[in-house]
Formats: sequence, C-alpha cells, structure tokens
Amino acid sequence: MKTIPFFVTAILAATLIGCGTTTASRTTSGAAAGAAAGAAIGSASANAGRGALIGAGVGALGAFAYDQHEKELQQQRDREAWEAQRNQQLYQQQSTSY
Repeated sequence: MKTIPFFVTAILAATLIGCGTTTASRTTSGAAAGAAAGAAIGSASANAGRGALIGAGVGALGAFAYDQHEKELQQQRDREAWEAQRNQQLYQQQSTSY
C-alpha cells in the first residue's frame, strides 16, 4: 500500500520537470520536483534529507538534459522553417523569370 504514494509523487514530479521556458527555470523546477520525490521516497527509509538531496541532483540533471533536448529540437525546427522559406523564395524567383 505504501507504493501508491511513491508512484503518485513520481508522476507529479515528472510532469513538473518541463515547466519553464529558460534553462534556469526548467532546471530549478526539476530540482524542486526531484527533491520532493526524493524526500517522499527517502522518508520510507527514514532518511528524507538524503533522499531530497539525491532527488534534487537527479531532478536538476534530468531537467537540464530535457532543456538541452528541447533547444536542439527548436533549432532543428528553425532550420527547417528557414530552408522552407528559402525554397519558397527560390521557387517564386524561378516562376517569375519564365
């Protein structure tokens, strides 16, 4: 029966990791979510403080990795949009020259 609160805490923490639009805000929210999850899990082993510290570190690293991944995806989308716009301009130039 004690496993249900852990799963609920883990799910809530995972949903909060992506909150924010900057690297700092995402990392901070990830650290906070990780600390909460770590404290909840650590309380089962009678060491909530250690669990919170470990959770905060894992949460911050996970959120930072997520942020970097999102930035890479945004750069790729920007590149594709630029290429599509450039191709459209070239197509329009070719159609008007005929």
